[in-house]
Amino acid sequence: MALAVAKKFRKLSSMMNEKLKRRWAACEALALGRGGLSAVADATGISRATIRKGIREVEQGFGDLASRIAGERIRQPGAGRPQLTAQDPGLVLALNRLIEPATRGEPTSPLLWTSKSTRKLAKQLQRQGHQVSYRTVARLLQDLGYSLQANRKTREGKQHPDRDAQFEYINKKVRSFQRRGQPVISVDAKKRELLGDFKQAGREWQPTGKPESVRTHDFKDKELGVGIPYGVYDATQNNGWVSVGIDHNTAEFATATIRRWWQRMGSTTYPEATELLITADGGGSNGTRARLWKVSVQQLAEELGLKIMICHFPPGTSKWNKIEHRMFCHITENWRGRPLVSQAVIVNLIANTRTATGLTINAELDKNNYELGIKVTDEAFANVNMIRHSFHGEWNYTIAPNAK
Repeated sequence: MALAVAKKFRKLSSMMNEKLKRRWAACEALALGRGGLSAVADATGISRATIRKGIREVEQGFGDLASRIAGERIRQPGAGRPQLTAQDPGLVLALNRLIEPATRGEPTSPLLWTSKSTRKLAKQLQRQGHQVSYRTVARLLQDLGYSLQANRKTREGKQHPDRDAQFEYINKKVRSFQRRGQPVISVDAKKRELLGDFKQAGREWQPTGKPESVRTHDFKDKELGVGIPYGVYDATQNNGWVSVGIDHNTAEFATATIRRWWQRMGSTTYPEATELLITADGGGSNGTRARLWKVSVQQLAEELGLKIMICHFPPGTSKWNKIEHRMFCHITENWRGRPLVSQAVIVNLIANTRTATGLTINAELDKNNYELGIKVTDEAFANVNMIRHSFHGEWNYTIAPNAK
């Protein structure tokens, strides 16, 4: 209800003067009935006293007021008390910092929500020196795309007790690296795709009654094979790299993709880099328990001459990985309804993915074969120069080049 009012107000606000705004707000409050005044005030930022004045004017009837319209004083645009965000430019940034680590909900949805109440947020902001009320915090949250959401049964199993603490830990590390100009990347593998004229989800414009014909059954084409996209997303630059593998998603394939990203993109963007932060899921080829992943990262650190910090997301939280909702979702949207009939098609569809926010992606086919089932000996694993962090060392660790 409040969100709908806020959307209408944003669209109409620039076309209304002060008088029309309060009378429009009054009409909305009256239409909503009980609680309408508070809802409209929270949604628009117009004070309750102003809306009450508008209600009195509306209830008196515009006919009685018509004779006074010409003589009424209307403030010039920009007159009156300046908005708090103009007086305190750091307010929105401070609010963002308070809510971002605790943000929950679907990361791909514009309707985010926070478990911290507006009163608690207002108190914390006041401790930081920002003179703000909880009502203003509510209005700012709506402007930032947050809304109150009810619970929904979608989760199975138990959450790790340090789940949120790990999110905050990753968030702090990312900010620290970005503040020092060091690269931060999010990595993951997209699901294996069958190459050939197979059905793809989504729809594409075609002549009416003439949809593109595809195979009835999804059996692997032995000649065309598969495509395995493994991606690297640079959160700072909003760009990415995808290597499309042809056989297996292994730790060696994962680190080979990171190596290609560094050679093609990272090294020119961060010529002074001494460290690299990788955020990754806790399973798969880059999993927390994969010995080959750590051995491969050690080799990568030696080749690049970088200390590589790895921070894994807690179990069951892979959808929170930024690459999922900042890059992979746009790739999937770009090839919706398009059969991936060849290696060239899948590479070109990935490389031509663009967004209004400036996302760009480079893609390349990786024709190397990566063997499955490689065993890492204790001796080889002992050569990994790994320092486990004090907080959940199984999730957070740094691998540095060995001294020569």
